[in-house]
Amino acid sequence: MQSVLLPTPPTVVIPVLMHTGTPAKPVVAEGDIIKVGQLIAEAQGTGSSPVHSSVSGAVKSVGEIVGIKGVKTTAVTITSDGMQTCSDALDKPAVSNTEEFLNAVRDSGVVGLGGAGYPTAIKLTLKSSVTLDYIIVNGSECEPYITSDTRTMVEDAEYMLEGILMLKEYIPTRNIVIAIEENKPEAIGKMREGCAGIPGVEVRVLPSLYPQGERKVLVYNITGRVVPEGARLPDVGCVVINCSTVANIAKYIKTGMPLVSRRVTVDGSAVSEPKNVIAPIGAPVSALLDYCGGLVHEPKKILMGGPMMGIAIPDVDFPVVKTTNAVLALNKKDAAVPAETACIRCGRCVRGCPTRLMPVEIETAYRHGKPERLEMYKVNLCLECGCCSYVCPAKRYLTQTMILSKQMLRDHQKSAAKGASS
Repeated sequence: MQSVLLPTPPTVVIPVLMHTGTPAKPVVAEGDIIKVGQLIAEAQGTGSSPVHSSVSGAVKSVGEIVGIKGVKTTAVTITSDGMQTCSDALDKPAVSNTEEFLNAVRDSGVVGLGGAGYPTAIKLTLKSSVTLDYIIVNGSECEPYITSDTRTMVEDAEYMLEGILMLKEYIPTRNIVIAIEENKPEAIGKMREGCAGIPGVEVRVLPSLYPQGERKVLVYNITGRVVPEGARLPDVGCVVINCSTVANIAKYIKTGMPLVSRRVTVDGSAVSEPKNVIAPIGAPVSALLDYCGGLVHEPKKILMGGPMMGIAIPDVDFPVVKTTNAVLALNKKDAAVPAETACIRCGRCVRGCPTRLMPVEIETAYRHGKPERLEMYKVNLCLECGCCSYVCPAKRYLTQTMILSKQMLRDHQKSAAKGASS
């Protein structure tokens, strides 16, 4: 579905923590006059990302909110003047070498837009010991409903291709692979047309199979390489970067406009008119739902993200953040949580696990408080993709248990390390 521009909402609430790492520090105060693209929170060290205003207007408040994962964070609330006046300070960065490119990526405010939110500049800053064989541009978008990345590859193909050429020039690698699932023919065609004749760049068409877009799964399916437990992707010569991330990097370098908006798929059984909406960061979810014709049913649950790995939000006032690729409003039937019954030891969770773990045994170890067995069963390799829960005929809450099991193992390891050092 063609993307449409959301009318500027009266108020936006922009958190300073929309990435994995250290929160940015607000540099504005109540009453300040703000313009689009203006810096409102500066990065704190390398493990942080700057935040920019998505609207022009005045700062209403700088205060505390509950963020996307239930963690309290500071947010800047801005009352829009409806003019969307761009900041006078916006300027295209000078980029002629790798250092300047990485600085531009950092200043753009771009993070992993596939959902992880890891600051992209850190991802692309590689140790001298790393030999990078593959940059994999992730256009798989394997979760149901979501098509925002697909529309980016179609509608922002020019920026996508510019970003790929920049990666090729400034990040030394042997291969750049654009990975797209076979059910996205328009995006495949656009990318193949744009990449034709560029040495070292190819489009790889993959089966439409969840969780194809998960980074470790993608590395294996593209390269045949397995990322060991505790290792990072560069340890096996790979970097995975989301296609929307690539497009937004190029947009900043070409125009000077940092990341201030997101293309969001608004869908679900409770939504009247599903759309891909380009929304200012900080816009309330209610504004997106209203723009899509409102709700045909009272939503039982509203997710940010897909139905497999999305996070439920507490209310429709929750703001769109950098990592928001979808908003799904589900009716009572689709959001109903089935009752657990006894495990019948059928093994479907094992066969359905993309990393071939044994969720049934991990669940047993967790219930009996056996962290050493969780370590033996390699719980830390769990992708939290939800496949085990989805295929379980007993409707066991396996994914939740896998997450809790990881925490149990972390606590056990910290306790053991503390005991060994005392």
